[in-house]
Amino acid sequence: MSEPYNVLFLCTGNSARSILAEAILNRVGAGKFKAYSAGSHPKGEVHPFALQLLKTLNHDTSFARSKDWEEFAVPGAHEMNFVFTVCDNAANESCPVWPGQPITAHWGVPDPAAVEGTDAEKHLAFAEAYRMLNNRISIFVSLPMNTIDKLALQKRLNDIGRDLPKAG
Repeated sequence: MSEPYNVLFLCTGNSARSILAEAILNRVGAGKFKAYSAGSHPKGEVHPFALQLLKTLNHDTSFARSKDWEEFAVPGAHEMNFVFTVCDNAANESCPVWPGQPITAHWGVPDPAAVEGTDAEKHLAFAEAYRMLNNRISIFVSLPMNTIDKLALQKRLNDIGRDLPKAG
């Protein structure tokens, strides 16, 4: 088997959405993909609701730590095949130059950590972010990576990031 594709999920704080995406891809893409996450201005800790949701869904959370994206742009870092921004702030920021020229796309997801209200409303926001990311990542892992050219792949990744129909 060939090496797995390395995928980096970026967000501003690396405390919620990018952490959720990292956990999801490492589960559904096991063997084919290796996910990482980072932030432009990491919070320094993972949001407790993100950790609670992942544990409830039987994800291993031992990987979860809030880290700076520069960690992945230094010499000797894992070379990324794909880099996805999952929040609007990170998509509009100047990103480091990634070794290996990975394919990039923006998969914006509303920030569950920004939701105000009851704990139930906050938990619901985290569950919705997880659902959106899980849907996009499930489509991503099913793409025929070895038979699709880079331009067509870029279009498909951009399409995945566009609004998906909401579950009703």
